[in-house]
Amino acid sequence: MKAIVVKDQAEGTAGMRLLERPEPQAAINDVIVEIHASGFVPTEVEWPSTWRDRAGRDRTPSILGHELAGVVTALGHGTTGLSVGQRVFGISDWHRDGTLAEYVAIESRNLAPLPGDVDFTVGASLPISGLTAWQGLFVHGRLQPGQSVLAHGAAGAVGTMVTQLAREAGAHVIGTGRAADRQKALDFGSHEFVDLDNDTLEDVGAVDLVFDVIGGEIQKRSSSRPGRRSAGDRHRVGRRAACGRACSRFCRRVRSWAIGGDCAAGAGWPAADEHRQCRDSRGCR
Repeated sequence: MKAIVVKDQAEGTAGMRLLERPEPQAAINDVIVEIHASGFVPTEVEWPSTWRDRAGRDRTPSILGHELAGVVTALGHGTTGLSVGQRVFGISDWHRDGTLAEYVAIESRNLAPLPGDVDFTVGASLPISGLTAWQGLFVHGRLQPGQSVLAHGAAGAVGTMVTQLAREAGAHVIGTGRAADRQKALDFGSHEFVDLDNDTLEDVGAVDLVFDVIGGEIQKRSSSRPGRRSAGDRHRVGRRAACGRACSRFCRRVRSWAIGGDCAAGAGWPAADEHRQCRDSRGCR
């Protein structure tokens, strides 16, 4: 199969090559997925798990990418809950070959059904941003209906997910960003928008939760005043542009995946762990 591979960490993204690689084989509880769309974070070339397995052994050449949407083509021994031919989306284990390939072997618990009316590209854009937003809002931020959320970077990949999920949950969302982001943030569901260059952030007043993916001075100004608690302090999430308004359709699916599943690919991935790599394969806690 064709795959995008890296062999030398010093080369960074410039070292990415399209090469022929063996098709993966399904281990116990694995699923083989034919990839129709996949996601890639450029900082993957800096992650230790891209270059070494959990035992610290060199695992190059490594296939990049961890988000995916596609169709199940084979099941490993003991795999349940999915079937051959089923449309799925999900996130692959950091320490295994990734999704910038024609096929991937992935644990079934890291996949969820993809509805037939949702495009593969949309499905592949959801996992990391969606789980970051969900866990930041509801696991770490403990957001409740009727509360208010100050969502920094509301027009970004994570921010658009935060906005949609928070609004779906019955929260009042105040988005922030640059002036050019205003309409996008409002289109995704922000009730209000604060232009960080021209408006006064402190005029917003007290809110129940601050979701911060910017950090620095914005973080200090957001978290130092009374009446605010932060779900995203210290986090910077480098991502491509978010998908369209798919998040509201996925609200229940993201919830069951983040809370009911083990999230073994990136245990604790989201907002409270400084975008760090998972070092514990036992799943979310």
